[in-house]
Amino acid sequence: MAFIITVLLFAVGVIFVVKGGDYFVDAASWIAQVSGIPKLIIGATIVSVATTLPEMFVSVMAALQEKVDMSIGNAVGSVTANIGLIMAIALVCMPGVIRRKDYLLKSVLMLLAATIIILCGFSGEISHAFSLLLLVIFLIFIVDNIITAKNTLTARQEDPKGENLTGRRTVMVNIVKFIVGAIGIVWGANLLVDNGSELARLAGVSERIIGVTLVAIGTSLPELITTITAIAKKQSALSVGNILGANIMDLTLIMPLSSLISGKPLPVSPTSALIDLPACLLVGLIAVVPTFIRSKFSRWQGFALLAVYGIYVVVTCFLV
Repeated sequence: MAFIITVLLFAVGVIFVVKGGDYFVDAASWIAQVSGIPKLIIGATIVSVATTLPEMFVSVMAALQEKVDMSIGNAVGSVTANIGLIMAIALVCMPGVIRRKDYLLKSVLMLLAATIIILCGFSGEISHAFSLLLLVIFLIFIVDNIITAKNTLTARQEDPKGENLTGRRTVMVNIVKFIVGAIGIVWGANLLVDNGSELARLAGVSERIIGVTLVAIGTSLPELITTITAIAKKQSALSVGNILGANIMDLTLIMPLSSLISGKPLPVSPTSALIDLPACLLVGLIAVVPTFIRSKFSRWQGFALLAVYGIYVVVTCFLV
């Protein structure tokens, strides 16, 4: 009976995440249209904050419960899953030309944060000093988004077509969609993680493997659903912006908070330092470097990311 209930709750989680993602992307696109803020910025801030909540909740709680491998594995594993699986799907389905200046700083901040995390792996822990450095990167990310949004709003005259998007009923519908979508994504993801982890534990899977695979993918489901929904609605900037923003938050906000809230440095296991952290940086380099050389996202990058992520999962689950 308990097994059936666990499976049913897992299925309910899928429904909540899927429908929540649909509502959330609709509302986020409406915010971008009405405000004049670029969809890349909306994706990298508002959408990213909401879709990162599951990772934040799981990692901080795991750190407080001294489940360090799961805390670090979830945050780093989520970034690897976001790029190697979710962004890969977006690139395979929707490659496209980019403007370097739109993505440059966010990409650099993400890679810088991943590099700092690797240095933490070499030192054996995420110290409070490294945590504060990561928080500085997070603040730079937020300030850049605020400045970009402010400049865009100042430079852009009010769109006369926007009047049709600001009627009372339209505003209320989109506010409700935004809130319900965010709640559905977060609640659904938590149901998936809780019940999926329980099934994994029954199979005798280790805490680290649960963290970097099942929990990481589970807490990345909001990004996955948001990306799939954005692809269906042809909102590629919203999708990529969401992934970049979520990754920066995973590395520069969630991990430092886990360390600072727990009151002590988070130890990094040798296995994580050797496999998980380099894998995170590798998929980031594959996604970013060729893009800035050629000024576009290419489909081959998506396939390469999927291949690397597949190898990483196999190595993690079967060879370590």
